[in-house]
Amino acid sequence: MPRIYKICSASAWREAERQGVFRGSADDARDGFIHFSAARQVAQTAKKHFFGQHALFLIEVDAEALGDNLRWERSRNDELFPHLYGELDLGAVRRVLKLDARSDGGHDIPELQP
Repeated sequence: MPRIYKICSASAWREAERQGVFRGSADDARDGFIHFSAARQVAQTAKKHFFGQHALFLIEVDAEALGDNLRWERSRNDELFPHLYGELDLGAVRRVLKLDARSDGGHDIPELQP
């Protein structure tokens, strides 16, 4: 099963767990969809949008479980990125990984499934 990934603050994820659904970040709300990355895109997404941030989670999601609300659209560097038009049902989540920040501001990206 193909996987996609969402980086979010630990506090936002804990709130999603309390509510039973993830509605996305303020940036997601502004853009009208929840931003995700493919496995090969996670490191660059972390560097570009989360550099220097702590208390982050990397959410691994079963892409097929999202159905037609998931669209692959052109974004950074003209690459296709997964965008979810709607809320993330927590039943599609396969793993929640802590995204550790290094002293240089970058993050240690765990091994990910494509």
